[in-house]
Amino acid sequence: MRGGAARVFWLSCLLYAAVGLYLSLDVAYFQGDSLSRIAAARSALHSRDPHLAAIGFVFTPLTALMQLPLVALSDWWPALTRWGLTAVVMSAPFMAGAVTQVHLFARDRGASPWLVWTVTALFALNPMIVYYGANGMSEAPFLMLLCWATRRLVRWISTDDVHDLAVAGIAVGLAYLARYDALAVGAAVTVLAVAVTWWRTRVWRAALLDAILVAAPVALAFLVWAATSWLITGEALQQFSSSYGNAAILEQSGGGSTGGLGALAFSLAEILVLGPALPLLAPVVAVLAWRRRDLEPAVPFVVLGAVLAFAALSYFRGMTFPFLRFYLVAVPLAAMWVVQLAPRRGQLRARRLGAHATVRPQDRGTLAPVGALALAVSVPVTFVAMGNATLSQEQHALRTVLFPDPDDTSQLRDQENRIIASFGTERRIADHLDALDLPPGSVVMDTVYGFAVLTATDRPEQFVIPSDADFTRILNDPAANGVRYLLTVPNEGRGVSDAVNRRYPTVFETGADIATLDLEIPNDGDNQPTWRLYRIGLLPHVKMRARCASLTHSRMRAWRRARRWGYAPGRPWRW
Repeated sequence: MRGGAARVFWLSCLLYAAVGLYLSLDVAYFQGDSLSRIAAARSALHSRDPHLAAIGFVFTPLTALMQLPLVALSDWWPALTRWGLTAVVMSAPFMAGAVTQVHLFARDRGASPWLVWTVTALFALNPMIVYYGANGMSEAPFLMLLCWATRRLVRWISTDDVHDLAVAGIAVGLAYLARYDALAVGAAVTVLAVAVTWWRTRVWRAALLDAILVAAPVALAFLVWAATSWLITGEALQQFSSSYGNAAILEQSGGGSTGGLGALAFSLAEILVLGPALPLLAPVVAVLAWRRRDLEPAVPFVVLGAVLAFAALSYFRGMTFPFLRFYLVAVPLAAMWVVQLAPRRGQLRARRLGAHATVRPQDRGTLAPVGALALAVSVPVTFVAMGNATLSQEQHALRTVLFPDPDDTSQLRDQENRIIASFGTERRIADHLDALDLPPGSVVMDTVYGFAVLTATDRPEQFVIPSDADFTRILNDPAANGVRYLLTVPNEGRGVSDAVNRRYPTVFETGADIATLDLEIPNDGDNQPTWRLYRIGLLPHVKMRARCASLTHSRMRAWRRARRWGYAPGRPWRW
């Protein structure tokens, strides 16, 4: 890594790590998806039945896999998972890598130093980039890999170096392991490679070879992940078929859209608040590219635009939630187009220049200062939008973190306080169970909601969870398998997919005649369930029935013995 790029990486990484530590240790504000990936990694290493497949196959594995080395230390230092530190350590370097790729993208273009550093700083300090670099979500690795793929494809347009094309394909393949959206990118990049190579050579065989080269990594990632899931679980695409998958979550939570112009308008609004400069940049970049005979501006549009199109289409069809982060690629798209307002200067170094490498013209005209100003305006626009509950469902509680107002008693402020308090109840449940000093396998719990309990506990082996090979057998007869408690949630909403509720539909309400209520824990978090801890054992009336049955059996045996010895009603015993 070049000197300037190394400084960019480490400064960005320190910034995101510092923000992440502040949110985790001081505010105790976590994203559920981040904690669930920590729980998956912990299940693979420190559960009753540790095995790599415990990471699960509903969501892609990269985010959890990258945390395994640090999660391995949580047996000695449980705070690493309790406070989400492993997730922060994962996302901060990845987002710093995205910033570094944007920086190198500008340097590859031959942009002036002021433009390189201005675009780098504005991208790195965008509030959505800072937040998702700090919170341990999958957006950080996904964005870094897409920026890497975009930069390499732009280089390939200029150098015709097969190495750049191959690296771009690898980056897209790895991006699929971070988010499923990368399938759309893989398809778009394949079409781009075919079009560019055929336009250059007019040879379909060459176009097909380049298409295979760039598409093979993402196709391999898709097939290996699906085949592994099928071999282990019997389902190839659990994201769609599993009761824990995205389709099931949407149905249980009532999320998604009903389609129509309203859904399209919402997606457009999300894109505009993240990239307000895009409507201005798009036609200008297109005209300049046509005038300069420059194909490079098409690459960010194809790679990053594919994600935006996929997000908008998915929401239109009711397949995703209305989350601002699904449109996050609008931020690097705007940054890269600002860089491409400046003319290409200099010649890129390559391992092996291809036959169709282009010589960069020395065009003196530039609109980069106007683009940089538009990019600077985008930062406060995005910051304000993040505080809007309609546009930013997952981030608007940050308004209460940054601007606390104890005198504000509005319903929205109360909701934001409850969002910030989310998962605090689960930490207290973990502390209560840890204090009981239970043996391994004492508490049956599904991780639909229980993931936050699993990340907070000092003793993960005390839980029986769905990734354990013997989970079904133990759930069918908990008393006979040494289980002492069931940790339950209401059988509604996402709770209908909870394995304990599916096996015992009335367990939360009545204990299902196998357990007695030990503790009820109302939840402080927003949209989080009330918990009930049931102690395994016979209910009082069940015990009485068992006792009466035993007594009746004893009397019957006595009567039969008496008849055998000649006893008759109304006469004394004869011995």
